[in-house]
Amino acid sequence: MRTYHFDHVHLRSHDPDAMATWFETMFGAEVARGIYPPGTLYPGQMRVTMKVGGQRILVAPKHPQDPMQEAPQFPYYGTEHFGFTVDDVDAACAELRAKGAEVPIGPLNRDASLRLAFVRGPEGIMIELVQSK
Repeated sequence: MRTYHFDHVHLRSHDPDAMATWFETMFGAEVARGIYPPGTLYPGQMRVTMKVGGQRILVAPKHPQDPMQEAPQFPYYGTEHFGFTVDDVDAACAELRAKGAEVPIGPLNRDASLRLAFVRGPEGIMIELVQSK
C-alpha cells in the first residue's frame, strides 16, 4: 500500500490578505503572499501560503467563474473544522479573546483526558483548540 503524508488545508476567502493577517495575529502564522501568474486559474489575484503549527494552509480567492456560497452554519457535514493542540486551552482562549477572537464554544471538558474550545475565524471557519490532560 502507498504511504500518504499530510500536505495542506485549503481555504477560500473573500479577502485572502485579511485572512492571512488574522492567522498571523491569532496564531503567529508564517505567511507568504503572492499573485497568481497569467495562465493560472486565478491570474492577478492574491494567493497566500501559511505555515501554522507545522502545517501548510493555503488561501485562495473567489473562484473566477463559479458563484461562491457562504459557509454553512456550524455544525455541518463534511470538513467541519481543523484543530491545533495547545498546552493550556484556557490560557490560549484568554490570549485569543484579548486579540479580538471569538470563542463561541468552550473551554470545556470533553472527557477526563481532553479539554477543548472552538475559535471562529474569517469566513466562518472553525478552529478547535485541544489540550490533552
